[in-house]
Amino acid sequence: MFPSDGGHAAPTPHTSRPEDDLTALEAVLTEVSGAVVAFSGGVDSSVVAAVAARALGERALAITAVSPAVATGEVDAAVAVATGIPVAHRLVTTTELDREGYRRNDRYRCYHCKTDLYERLTATARQAGDWTVLSGANTDDLGDWRPGLIAAAEHGVRHPLVEVGLGKARVRAVARLLGLPSAAKPASPCLASRIPYGTLVSPPALARVDRAEAALHARGYAVLRVRHHGDMGRVQIAGEELGRLDAPGEREAVVAAVRAAGYREVEIDPHPFRSGSLNLEITPA
Repeated sequence: MFPSDGGHAAPTPHTSRPEDDLTALEAVLTEVSGAVVAFSGGVDSSVVAAVAARALGERALAITAVSPAVATGEVDAAVAVATGIPVAHRLVTTTELDREGYRRNDRYRCYHCKTDLYERLTATARQAGDWTVLSGANTDDLGDWRPGLIAAAEHGVRHPLVEVGLGKARVRAVARLLGLPSAAKPASPCLASRIPYGTLVSPPALARVDRAEAALHARGYAVLRVRHHGDMGRVQIAGEELGRLDAPGEREAVVAAVRAAGYREVEIDPHPFRSGSLNLEITPA
């Protein structure tokens, strides 16, 4: 279903100690002459960037994409994490919205987005002297529909966390060991993931989702999604936070915040937020 990691080492057997996982990651990264890390500031890419900085020093560069599909605050957060690692860091403006395949928003949308990103990163890697492009994909990602992995394979991108056999829980353990501020950071995929497949991705739609989610984050909700269905915004909130809606006036305040962002209709999902729920609408080939 998914592309291989390009012929690199198979995942190692499970180890229970994050110290062992860190050692294994460092061993992988000492094999490369230099590294360009696709860096969102999330826990996965933060671990890869941090270990690359430990193993390679000045021959490690983290690059963060800036585009309308990146939620408000995410770029600033990535800058802060890179500064704390510390690792050399650069911002690059991506143009996935210029690609018709991305705007069309079929099940290969992420392929077009990652192709745009990896073209830029591989160019930077070549200019630096045949460095290697690294991603933060982990083994848990292999169980979902991830066409971005196809783009990674086409551009020779390596996935150190996959090569060492780390899923999200073990990645977080390594992040805690390294003292990374993103160790407990919730996943924050691009805003286009809130738009159902087949619905056109556009800057206005992305901005509306961003405003709605920012308004709910401002109310203290940490893990949520606002699914974009035209004039209707469907709010999904993590299970541990759903109970807050029972407080007097809170449900009405959530609806008002989403309407103020530009949605005429608002629906609050009674079920807890589930990551990747839009992928249930497709059957991977």
